[in-house]
Amino acid sequence: MKELSKRILTSIFLLILLISVFFNKYVLITLLALLSTVSWIEFNSLISKIINKNNFLIIFFNTISLIYLVFFSSIVFEGVSGDYKNFMLFIFLICIFTDIGGFVFGKLFKGKKLTKISPNKTLSGSIGSFVLSLLLVPFFYYNFETHEILNKKLEFYIFFVIFISFASQLGDIFISYLKRKAKVKDTGNLLPGHGGLLDRIDGMLLAIPVSLILILILQL
Repeated sequence: MKELSKRILTSIFLLILLISVFFNKYVLITLLALLSTVSWIEFNSLISKIINKNNFLIIFFNTISLIYLVFFSSIVFEGVSGDYKNFMLFIFLICIFTDIGGFVFGKLFKGKKLTKISPNKTLSGSIGSFVLSLLLVPFFYYNFETHEILNKKLEFYIFFVIFISFASQLGDIFISYLKRKAKVKDTGNLLPGHGGLLDRIDGMLLAIPVSLILILILQL
C-alpha cells in the first residue's frame, strides 16, 4: 500500500509536469534535456553491468542510445511545440494509460505470466493496458482535432490505440529484459515508488517514434 501511494503521488506530479510542457516551450526544452541526460546515464549503468569489461561494446551501445534519445527528443519537441499538440497529447496518454492499466489489472487479477523476461508482468496486466488505453478513443475522437493526422473513422482510432499501446508494452519489456540481464530491480531511484526515470518512459521511447513512422506510412 505504501509503494502504491508513492506511485500515485509521483504519477500526479509527472502528469502535472507533462501538462505544463504543452504551455511553455522553455519548460519543454529543459525537461527534454534532463530526461535525455538522466535516461542516458541510467541506460549507461545497465549496459555497463551487462557487458562487463568490454569497453568497445559499452561505448558503441551508449553512443547509439545517445543518438536515439536526441532523435526522440527532437520528435517530441517538434510535435509539442508545433501544430500537433493534440496528437502528441493523445500518444502520451496512451502510454500513460497503458502503464497504469498494466499495473492495476496485474495487481488485481494476477494470473498467468506474460513472459519470462519480466516475471511481474501478467497476461491480465497486458489486457488491462489495452482496455484502459482504449477508453481514450471516444474522448479524443469527439472532442479533439486529431483528424488532420489520423483517419476520421472511429475504427482507425481503435486500431491506432491498440498498436501504440502494444509498442509501449514492448518498450517496457525491452527495458525489463535489460534490467534482468543487469540483475537490478530498477534503472534508478530518482522517482519514489517508480524507480528510475527510464522505468517510466521506457514505453514512450518506443511508442512515440513508432507512432510517427505509422503515420508517415499511412500518408504515403
